[in-house]
Amino acid sequence: MTLYEKYPVSISNSLSGNKELFTPAKAPFVGLYSCGPTVYNEVHLGNLRTFTSFDIVFRYLTHIGYKVRYVRNITDAGHLTNDAGVGVDRIEESAKLEQLEPMEIVQKYTTSFHDVCRMFNILPPSIEPTATGHIVEQIDMVKKILENGYAYEVNGSVYFDVRKYNEKHNYGELSGRNIDELLEGTRELDRQDEKRNAIDFAIWKAVSPNHIQRWNSPWGQGIPGWHLECSAMGTKYLGDQFDIHGGGMDLKFPHHECEIAQNVGALGKSPVRYWMHTNMLTVNGEKMSKSKGNSFLPRELFAGSHPLLAKAYSPMAVRFFMLQSHYSSTLDFSNDALSAAEKGFKKLSNALTTLKSLNHPGNGTDDATLAADLKRMVSECYQTMSDDFNTAKTLAVLFEMSSRINDFKSGNLKFAAVSAETFAEFKNTYIAIMEDVLGIKDEESHNQELMDGVIKVLIGLRKKARADKNFALSDKIRDELKGLGVQLMDGKDGEMNYTIE
Repeated sequence: MTLYEKYPVSISNSLSGNKELFTPAKAPFVGLYSCGPTVYNEVHLGNLRTFTSFDIVFRYLTHIGYKVRYVRNITDAGHLTNDAGVGVDRIEESAKLEQLEPMEIVQKYTTSFHDVCRMFNILPPSIEPTATGHIVEQIDMVKKILENGYAYEVNGSVYFDVRKYNEKHNYGELSGRNIDELLEGTRELDRQDEKRNAIDFAIWKAVSPNHIQRWNSPWGQGIPGWHLECSAMGTKYLGDQFDIHGGGMDLKFPHHECEIAQNVGALGKSPVRYWMHTNMLTVNGEKMSKSKGNSFLPRELFAGSHPLLAKAYSPMAVRFFMLQSHYSSTLDFSNDALSAAEKGFKKLSNALTTLKSLNHPGNGTDDATLAADLKRMVSECYQTMSDDFNTAKTLAVLFEMSSRINDFKSGNLKFAAVSAETFAEFKNTYIAIMEDVLGIKDEESHNQELMDGVIKVLIGLRKKARADKNFALSDKIRDELKGLGVQLMDGKDGEMNYTIE
């Protein structure tokens, strides 16, 4: 029996508003999609809560035996400041401000995003497609929507016809929005817009020749609508209908609502069986925003450089802080909360280190009460995680387990009172839930991994310098690493190893 059969997963489905038993369409295979970043700036802490939440979903489903294909996109084109399909192109705006090409901005902030993910121990997805890499698929989807009568073209732009769609379907089924109320609230804008209805949204937007990012299409040069990329890429990599789609609750409307409409308009079926949405991050009880000065960047957390921070916090302490609340609950960020999370993280991390050093001698016999207690905690770890990925309740079980770990270390609990098999199950579960599922590492090993990664990058740069016959740079990298106590050793076939003195 697999773990997912022993501990069936339930998910709070935003589409139905109910917690439902998770039954993948083609078990053991699971299709999971979450909305990734728009790479025009650094990701902030609110973004990272969402990415961490779906990292947990990916990790847990994989751990209990599902074969998960996780797709998380990179938006590198078409995201306008107004989600209805008008406004300023975010990437082009950043390119002008920083005096760079749009794709330089994309590369810069994609790299930054990946760096932050590594620091927070967020696993890379199975596939990370980009909007610019799927222009053909997006144009094909626009064609299908037009052919099915759910869109219209005006002056080189193509708009989704929400009123037409709503004749047979329900625009607003995910967010609970009422189309008549939406039309009433925007009717005064109709005369000022080329759209038939103000709530119609762009699936292809015409741009001027001055717009740097633009592509040829049957309707002229333009950019894809922001909502379109997720529909096109989700369909390409996960099929016409897949299991789970997630994102922040701020994406429920209009982004995810529009995705559903686009897929139904193009393919005749709703794309997703289970919709999941993470809640917002607040700061001292207030919504996080740049205008209030309470929006945090990861580097500000690690350096303690933000005015609202009392000190610096490590990536693992912040990750732990995020896991203390259910993904669908509001999470309030404060120095007190972070300090408490830091202490909690250290307690569980110390227990993890202790547990790894404990080895059962192999001659114990289960005391019925103790064995039942240890097995209960093992079972509760999986029960709480399978209950809508409830990391907060799982951490409570881990704290209870850490007390038992310390009792084994101190001798208050005797190995003779528990069988090797029962202890191994207890030990393996604690380690697996901490590291494989929650992605929590002890700080020393995490820092060592970061150091190893940096050294390997420098070794790669040195190898390239040598290949380019830039021996001055090659020697400089070698000498500066040596000054830091890192001794490079040239091996066979140009390979390089290193030791730390």
